[in-house]
Amino acid sequence: QAQLVESGGGLVQPGGSLRLSCAASGIVFRLYTMGWYRQAPGKQRELVASITSGGGTDYVDSVKGRFTVSRDNAKNTVYLQMNSLKPEDTAVYYCHARLVNGDYWGQGTQVTVSS
Repeated sequence: QAQLVESGGGLVQPGGSLRLSCAASGIVFRLYTMGWYRQAPGKQRELVASITSGGGTDYVDSVKGRFTVSRDNAKNTVYLQMNSLKPEDTAVYYCHARLVNGDYWGQGTQVTVSS
């Protein structure tokens, strides 16, 4: 059974950094496009960053230059390094795994950026 487990969220001051991790099990991880989504209260869930099976990356404009997505296929883990965090980055962050025949979601981890 496929499972995605996020970790690394928490409370950080503006300008600070966090690294989120998402450990996958039950899937052939290296084949999947992995994504990080976020959802703030009262807002729609949005795609923040993604990384393909070949290592190609894409980012929403609001995080370009601040966030970096990476993957370690040996560890079945995808990461999101978040630097220069802003209050508007506050949201629940979700890990997503996508392949042509289906997709999976993690349970989410809260990131709060506040002084």
